[in-house]
Amino acid sequence: MNIILEYTRLLFIVIYSYLESFVKLFLPLSRKSVAGDIVLITGSGHGIGRRTALEFAKHQSILVLWDINQKGVEETADECKILGATAHAFVVDCSNRNDIYRCAEKVKQDIGDVDILINNAGVIFGREFLELQDHQIEKTFSVNMLAHFWTAKSFLPAMMKNNRGHIVTVASVAGQVAVPYLVDYCASKSGVIGFHESLTSELKELGKDGVKTSCLCPVFVNTGFVQNPSTRVWPVLETEDVVKCLMEGILTNKKMIIVPSSVKYSLILNHFLPERVIAALTQMQDIQFSTPYRHDKKED
Repeated sequence: MNIILEYTRLLFIVIYSYLESFVKLFLPLSRKSVAGDIVLITGSGHGIGRRTALEFAKHQSILVLWDINQKGVEETADECKILGATAHAFVVDCSNRNDIYRCAEKVKQDIGDVDILINNAGVIFGREFLELQDHQIEKTFSVNMLAHFWTAKSFLPAMMKNNRGHIVTVASVAGQVAVPYLVDYCASKSGVIGFHESLTSELKELGKDGVKTSCLCPVFVNTGFVQNPSTRVWPVLETEDVVKCLMEGILTNKKMIIVPSSVKYSLILNHFLPERVIAALTQMQDIQFSTPYRHDKKED
């Protein structure tokens, strides 16, 4: 195609997309039904994973719950059953590829093909880069990023065959901005954002438009993963508020779910501002948190 025609077509797409977005502001969003869908959630023993499971239980989905913590995942399953949903609890180490593959086969044989896969399991150490031990770095990437590949390889084939399904990637705004003392965590979350975006593009190229993808990017969430989180500019979110946005995004097939939504404008600015300005903004944030491996300055 002539390059001028291609740019003309691109301009038309841009104008049409903006007009479409404007019109949609005044139209109610259509939400899909997930009743009876098999929903697998990793890291569902607490925090965002548990709250998400409870929300799907209210929609009468069939829950497949994975977590390395047996007590936590069984408690989540029990709470889902109280809400009238069917729930299956599995103890799975998401840092272990073979454990993921083994349990995935059991799920497919005993329960059925997964309709919605939510990769939520994560770890965080929060240490200065040179204090991180090698096995901690490997653990961060095994759970926060590589597990997404193994679960997707397990459940995506059936979704593609049926041209129906949904893969949800739980990432973080920390995958798009620099946060001191979270070098391994930020890198792993940046990786899963790339995973989401590339997989979304590939599914479109393959004509599998029935397989939807969503990526959740919240700022700090008060899940207990880190203690005493605080920032001067961004809010510290409660789990319930994040999951509400996540569920809305899944039910409306939203590709990128940034919480709070206002942060997206800050992320856009980061691509245009000089490095010195970005560094000053990072300092202004005054991000503070503690983990079992690090105490913040407020406690020193």
